[in-house]
Amino acid sequence: MYGRYFGISRAECRRRAAELLEFARLVEKADAKVETQSGGMTRRLTIARSLISEPDLLLLDEPTTGLDPQARHVLWDRLFRLKHNGVTLVVSTHYMDEAEQLCDRLVVMDGGRIVAQGSPAELIAEHSSREVLELRFLPGTQDSAEAAVTPLVDRIEVLPDRLLLYTDDGDVTLSQAQALGVGPATTLVRRSILEDVFLRLTGRSLID
Repeated sequence: MYGRYFGISRAECRRRAAELLEFARLVEKADAKVETQSGGMTRRLTIARSLISEPDLLLLDEPTTGLDPQARHVLWDRLFRLKHNGVTLVVSTHYMDEAEQLCDRLVVMDGGRIVAQGSPAELIAEHSSREVLELRFLPGTQDSAEAAVTPLVDRIEVLPDRLLLYTDDGDVTLSQAQALGVGPATTLVRRSILEDVFLRLTGRSLID
């Protein structure tokens, strides 16, 4: 039915529909009613339907909102294949891991204004450090640790149960913190991600 909106013949619609059900991994659901399917299946079906006209440009507004991790990764795989087949994807998302996974070029917006743009790697290099040291603390022990480690780095984020220290070498910074007598419950050294960039550019305060 959707293909007929574009003037595609019935025979061609059936041919494309079969290909798209295979693409979306929904062949076994071909005769099922849409309303009986899970959110992930419905989302994949929506994208498959939008491809019936073989568009060059696909606009996606938060395509994986509400999906479980398995469904999200299946959908990412489908979208990644589309991109490599020459389809341009314009994605609006609040999931930074999704943006990093799918997008070659990003635009970060805050209050309706563009505050940064570039590739994921470019944004991380420009607006964050190479690594992040996460120090988690037991209740009541974080305040004194914060005062001790703040001079070690140029940027620190304070969360209710942990401190995030932005540094070029997390292991070195951890050794320095331990030398100062700081004893977190757990530690983690990780690379900077787009979420660190987003929080740096837009802040942690909620905006209605």
